[in-house]
Amino acid sequence: MIFPGARPLPGCLLVPLAAVITAMSSAGMANSEPLYVKNLSPVTGLIGLPSQRVAATQEAGSFGFALHTSIANNYVSDVNATEGLNLDGETLRFAFETRYGLAPDWDIQLEIPWLDHSGGQFDNLIDGWHDLWGMTDGGRSKVPQDLLDHRYGGPKSNFALLDDTSGLGDITFSLTHAFYRDIESAASISLGYKIATGEEDDFLGSGGDDVYLALRFSGGHLSGLPLSWHGQLGYLHAGGSDALGAAGESDLWFAGLAVDWAVADTVSLIAQLDMHAAPLDSELTAIGDEAVMVSLGARWRFARRWTVDFNFIEDARVETAPDITFQASLRFH
Repeated sequence: MIFPGARPLPGCLLVPLAAVITAMSSAGMANSEPLYVKNLSPVTGLIGLPSQRVAATQEAGSFGFALHTSIANNYVSDVNATEGLNLDGETLRFAFETRYGLAPDWDIQLEIPWLDHSGGQFDNLIDGWHDLWGMTDGGRSKVPQDLLDHRYGGPKSNFALLDDTSGLGDITFSLTHAFYRDIESAASISLGYKIATGEEDDFLGSGGDDVYLALRFSGGHLSGLPLSWHGQLGYLHAGGSDALGAAGESDLWFAGLAVDWAVADTVSLIAQLDMHAAPLDSELTAIGDEAVMVSLGARWRFARRWTVDFNFIEDARVETAPDITFQASLRFH
């Protein structure tokens, strides 16, 4: 709309103005990042399935970083005629993530994880939670607490982890291109590569290189509500793993959807769904069925470029992910 007497903007100002609007939209979508979610089941955690991320890329020449902390408690005991599985223990995972804007609509991401597998310390707390609400515990209250006992035996593979381990995990690189972007939305494609840097015998890495391709979108709610949406859909090819043996699946799909509700200028509530294919060719639910995880969390924008997230992750499809995972992330945009 042109008001009477108003003059159109000079052409020399249109390009800078468009750049400012684009930068503002990218910053807004970056602040609406999905929750960082990893399936820390001892088997699935070996595979390089990517967490969801905002579809908009890092502004050219700029960088951002995040520190993620996750602690997951696992208990599964299941047998059939040919297989036996026991997963009992806790996994603590730290990850450093950084992104750099290579060019307009292009960025590169690096993630370096550190893991610790142990008997843990939350068994008693989780047993009490199940008792309080009268929930079934899958038999976990009948076994010794705070014990590390990961074992599997089947016709195609066998593994065991009985002693505490810790160290560097598998490092992942990814390249992202935002092929569509406007003021309120973006769509991108990412190519990722996981390098076998973690010690396979200690369940810190798979022992094989993985590659994935992911399509992602981010956008505001069409009705004008203070909601932002994010989603991803992708395919991962897993390299060979001695730890998982011939039972390891090499072709896996993954998908996710997240909604961010800005309840205040500095606070958001986030709900998220993450799913992926089974990691092993198995008849046992925990390792042979598709995983479904639900996450609920809150984000606090405590400074201009800083946010902190707190969330928990539940196995919506029981046993396909840890009983409970607590997660926190500190981000600099």
